[in-house]
Amino acid sequence: MAKLSIMDLGFFLTETDASPKHVGGLLMFSKPTAAADDYVEKLVDEYACNIDEIRAPFNQIIQFSVFKAPSWECDKNFDISKHVFYHTIEGDDFRDGLYDLIGELHSVRMDRSRPMWEMHVIQGIDDKRFALYTKLHHAYADGVTMSSWLVNSLSESARTKSVTPIWSVLPHKRRQSTADSISVMKVLTQLGGRYTDYIKAFTGLSKLSAQLALETLNLTKNAVAVPFRANSSTPLTGQVSAGRQIATAAVDMERVHRLRKLTRSTLNHIALTCIDGALHRYLQDCGTDINEPITIQMPVNLRKSGDDSLGNKIGIVLVELASKTTDPYERLREIGFTLRNVRYQIDGVPPASVMAYTVLLGGVSLIAEALKLGDVLPPLGNTLVSNVPGPAKALYLKGAKLEEMYPISALTPSNHLNITLYSYDGRLQFGLVATTAMPNLNVLGDYIHDAFDDLEKAVSPSLLANTKK
Repeated sequence: MAKLSIMDLGFFLTETDASPKHVGGLLMFSKPTAAADDYVEKLVDEYACNIDEIRAPFNQIIQFSVFKAPSWECDKNFDISKHVFYHTIEGDDFRDGLYDLIGELHSVRMDRSRPMWEMHVIQGIDDKRFALYTKLHHAYADGVTMSSWLVNSLSESARTKSVTPIWSVLPHKRRQSTADSISVMKVLTQLGGRYTDYIKAFTGLSKLSAQLALETLNLTKNAVAVPFRANSSTPLTGQVSAGRQIATAAVDMERVHRLRKLTRSTLNHIALTCIDGALHRYLQDCGTDINEPITIQMPVNLRKSGDDSLGNKIGIVLVELASKTTDPYERLREIGFTLRNVRYQIDGVPPASVMAYTVLLGGVSLIAEALKLGDVLPPLGNTLVSNVPGPAKALYLKGAKLEEMYPISALTPSNHLNITLYSYDGRLQFGLVATTAMPNLNVLGDYIHDAFDDLEKAVSPSLLANTKK
């Protein structure tokens, strides 16, 4: 049996019906040209019959005990019919009907008496398309890990006719990892590898604390973002409520790369600039725009190359976006400066320090949520924005081409919105999930598209003017 890390255990202890702690992925496919009428139904049957290779964590349940730490153990009564489902949607538009269904499915807390994952195969309205929605409890894996599992279950060739379920692509033997320990000290020591590295991790945490203290006392300016200072008077924050809705946006990666080259920026610089502009426009529509910068939480992947162990190995850093402005190019430059400071902050300490920092801040937020103080105490940040890398080439499922792939994440304490970026096959895609209390979420997706247009228009004249000088 494998023990849970503190971070994994936190997802269980603070989970409620209003705030379920699972992550999901929405995959939209186009059927093969010569697909039979029952193509999707047969696909469901193949998934349901493929149970010989179910591997951890897909066959594991959590076991709580009075006398020992919570741990994972094999489910002796595993039933695939409790995990693979088929849906037919109705209505006038495939995308609208699909998003409504995913919002409903993503709202439901998972049953702890069985392995906490589900796969939903969906078709209807459009006879040329179908979709998969997979959800998995966050204690099993972080978003980057789940994405890699989904990608590995697909094929790079349209000629591959066999089905490889997500639950059969993991190694047979679970690796020992930081996720196998409930001790913070052991986590830090294992991440470093030696006791001296634990000392370095503690020193790094002290350095992060000192940076926050200096910024709080106004002895530095915009060096780091201070937690729990985000404006709480907008629809973006408050006690997380039941019900979920989703929206998406996507931009051609060629446009992103062109802007990167013109401005000597990174993908994150460009994407966050457009998200910042879209959020301010959305808040303005709601009559709740703020003058101070929007603060986001941003996950940082702490895994080493080749690490395929289970559990969560992420850190969370705070990023202040741009001061309120109507100039997209000015917004881009300010966000670029901020992200360089964040990079300096993270690179200056060991990964174990970032994990400990995350556990401490996240613990405060989770406790506030559990005590239902989300509407009283200031949030850690206004929202969470993450970037999950995806495959550059097209993928296929039994000859069906994967056209779009969107992460559908969990909401963090006191945040009504989560935005996850995902790059796939020449497109930068945005998966937005929010509580149903947030008005007009689909409009925010439209504003992300508009913000890209605005940034392109602002960048080209500015660079041309600089060239002529």
